[in-house]
Amino acid sequence: MVGEHPRDDQSAAANTNSHDPLSPEPPQSKAAQRALLIGAIGVVFGDIGTSPIYALREATRHAQALGDPRLAVMGVVSLAFWALMVVVTFKYVLFLMRADNRGEGGALSLMALAQNALGRRSALLFILGVCGAALFYADGVITPAISVLSAIEGIQGAPGVGSAINPFIVPIAAVILIGVFMVQSHGTAGLAKFFGPITLVWFLSLGVLGIFHIFDDLSIITALSPHYALTLLAANPVLGFVILGSVFLAVTGAEALYADMGHFGKSPIRKGWLFIVLPCLTLNYLGQGAFLLAHPTAIDNPFWNMVPQLIYWPLLLLATAATVIASQAVITGAFSVTQQAVQLGLLPRLDIRNTSETQAGQIYVPAVNGLLMVGVLFLLVTFQNTHNLTAAYGVAVTGVMFVNTLMAFTVARHKWKWPLWGVLAVLIPMGFVDLIFLSSNLLKLPDGAWMPLLLGALIVVIMWTWVRGTQILGEKTRRDSLPLSDLIEMLTARPPHRAQGTAIFLTSDPTVAPVAMMHNLKHNKVLHEKNIIMTVHTSHKPRVREESRIAIEDISDDFKRVTLTFGYMETPNVPKALAQCRRQGLKFDIMSTSFFLGRRSVIPTAQQGMPLWQDKLFIFLMRNAANPTDFFRIPPGRVVELGTQVSV
Repeated sequence: MVGEHPRDDQSAAANTNSHDPLSPEPPQSKAAQRALLIGAIGVVFGDIGTSPIYALREATRHAQALGDPRLAVMGVVSLAFWALMVVVTFKYVLFLMRADNRGEGGALSLMALAQNALGRRSALLFILGVCGAALFYADGVITPAISVLSAIEGIQGAPGVGSAINPFIVPIAAVILIGVFMVQSHGTAGLAKFFGPITLVWFLSLGVLGIFHIFDDLSIITALSPHYALTLLAANPVLGFVILGSVFLAVTGAEALYADMGHFGKSPIRKGWLFIVLPCLTLNYLGQGAFLLAHPTAIDNPFWNMVPQLIYWPLLLLATAATVIASQAVITGAFSVTQQAVQLGLLPRLDIRNTSETQAGQIYVPAVNGLLMVGVLFLLVTFQNTHNLTAAYGVAVTGVMFVNTLMAFTVARHKWKWPLWGVLAVLIPMGFVDLIFLSSNLLKLPDGAWMPLLLGALIVVIMWTWVRGTQILGEKTRRDSLPLSDLIEMLTARPPHRAQGTAIFLTSDPTVAPVAMMHNLKHNKVLHEKNIIMTVHTSHKPRVREESRIAIEDISDDFKRVTLTFGYMETPNVPKALAQCRRQGLKFDIMSTSFFLGRRSVIPTAQQGMPLWQDKLFIFLMRNAANPTDFFRIPPGRVVELGTQVSV
């Protein structure tokens, strides 16, 4: 069962409710819509908004090998524009954002939606979802490093600053990034309201800067025609294939439109892209192209070279703020994906802290924050500059995009009921474009593209080990367990000593006698007056309505079965759910209630189950999982843990 947590009998097993778990959203005022629009610009488009700093530079450097400087510039600008149109506008904004799981997007949400649409569990969809999540983490390590470093490198061209600043570029970027990670524990609710306006000013600055330089060579406007993109690719197909790997840098961050859909909704993201972000990015790329046509020697860093000296420092500070915001969006996205992965049983329980009393999405995961910071700083020290980092950038993003396309097939075919020819007509071209970009980025494997693939592979191994280990442990436990109905008959025939109060046993399988109950009967020779067999399920839907949270079933006079269902975007809170149980007629005194958790001590064995190295990894993950008492918000003073030793 995906989602079992073997340190106790509790699991977050996937369970799908047949009704809509979300309450209808109330109509929003124009002020609220504007706030969402500005907020979306700040969070969703931060990554793609910093691409103009380095994307055109890297692509035109490769294109110079054509021997035709004008075609190189015109072709690259045309490729960048059509990449934005095909990948972002057509695929994500117009098509993929329709595949929302009750308003939520992202690889894991799409996996859950596809599983629901199919009506059964699919190993292929599960593998695709795991790969998508793993590649997202890999992208989350690279994005902060390349974004912040690209802005700080602008100091090199600032008025009065020479090459003497070069040794300090990486340390300055490191200090900024450390500061970003250090403030995560305080939450971003207070800063979030500033993200949108700052990023909006950044995009408007990009647009104005582009308009200012388009007049350097107005012929650049013709680059909006796909003719130049196709001409460049036809002139030298091999070189054009290489260039596409750098052109893809212009659309990195596109997956954020889909992943962050649940925070802002479809309409603000679509409007923000079509009316603000896309026009400003297009104008800036056209401006950079015209500037390069008029000043070919500026190819070393076209973005910063075309910034007027009068506004250089203000724009540098604005760019730094924009890149920090882009990094923040990726970090919080990693926290959100982690919460989903834990709830869906892909990762062990982790310490997930809410940083806001009013906003459910404001969470902080210390373990993920620390690992991301170490990874980002390692990349910063290893690659040293954005030119080297761009070699590692892109593979993870293209991988996530291709995974999303594959999973969208199931949604379109089985949920939307599209005919097969219609699904293939839409998804084959999208998949072809994804494969072209993915293959082009794979050419950069020797230069650094191996790094995100290696990181993604390690995360896949961790997730697979956890899922497989919990399955083996669950199967072994069920084989060794006694059916609950048989135990009740035995207790009726030979009643044990009865203790006053209520005992709540958390278990992953409500049909068998919980381990903690068996140990309590065996060693303490006692049974409480009232016994509740409680199971916590995780739905394939992001949130569950309060009135659908609880299911209560009478087993006998002494036993009741309670099932709590939480969405994969929610944090389980057992005491809060119990308060609702009392309102639904389940009578017990919380002060005389004890929670019993079964804890298993696992020992590795090479004779069965997984390989020995995987057994040891699984045990390591178990030992470092968050305490179930904290994870389920159970009062620690009312918890009794009873364990046993199990080999895997």
